[in-house]
Amino acid sequence: MKLQKNILKTARETLLIEAQAIEQIAEYLDEDFEKCALEILNSKGRLIVCGIGKSANIGNKMVATFNSTGTPSIFLHAADAIHGDLGMILEEDIVMCISKSGNTPEIKVLIPLLKRTGAKLVGLVGNVHSYLAENADFVLNATVEKEADPNDLAPTTSTTAALALGDALAVSLLHMRDFSKEDFARFHPGGVLGKQLYLKVEDLYKQNELPMVRSNASVAEVIMEITSKRLGATAVVDEDDELLGIITDGDIRRMLKNHTDLSEIKAGDIMTYDPKTIEEDEFAINALELMRNNNISQLVVVEGKQVVGFLHLHDLIKEGLV
Repeated sequence: MKLQKNILKTARETLLIEAQAIEQIAEYLDEDFEKCALEILNSKGRLIVCGIGKSANIGNKMVATFNSTGTPSIFLHAADAIHGDLGMILEEDIVMCISKSGNTPEIKVLIPLLKRTGAKLVGLVGNVHSYLAENADFVLNATVEKEADPNDLAPTTSTTAALALGDALAVSLLHMRDFSKEDFARFHPGGVLGKQLYLKVEDLYKQNELPMVRSNASVAEVIMEITSKRLGATAVVDEDDELLGIITDGDIRRMLKNHTDLSEIKAGDIMTYDPKTIEEDEFAINALELMRNNNISQLVVVEGKQVVGFLHLHDLIKEGLV
């Protein structure tokens, strides 16, 4: 039990140290941050994020965030830069170097080479008096008092602070660009979040067959229609294919339980009136919510009053929306 208490105590202390560090760097935000954001916003080039070691890991995450929120970005490892990859940097680009000390040998070699490209240089540093900070066009101050580990050695607080500052820059640019949910969906077409924002009913239901019977159809005809179309239900329509009701396989089972003579029973006798429907231009996520709220697995897709298709819960499951 004592060991468990020590584990939780250490975990809480770590989180609090890192939270306090983020609060502190929020106080460091100044005109350089604003000027840097405006420079990136108005740039005709890309944002090149550069780092080495743990800073490289943070840089890769930043690049993913920038790209997904509308700021074209590329990661460049500092070691690769001085071994040939410097050629990817163009004059209209902006280079952001991440370094806790700002004085590593790789940084000292790289900075003069970066300056020769003509690209603007942003230093995201933990030491504002470092070589990187003194040579940067913009300085983003990520100074922390100490790392979270007891030896003050393992990059913990410093990497958290750098990551948070990168997020602050990305979100600031997002707001400046008026980046919308639709924009986000455009950059995330394969993800669940993107699908929630762009996938519509019309993208899904057309792959399904359309089960329909007239109100005077026999029980046998209803069963054959439900069975052949494999959606567990059929729409009941009038002569103009306008919706009258729906019959599910559950309705069939209940009917068979309560009746022995089926010869006189017609579709209109066992259908459910006013079934739940959805228009084809509705978002698929709204269809899912409608199914969940009504505990059903099918929706009749309509255009006005006319039946045009069926949407099944399985269609939404296949897209990863459930």
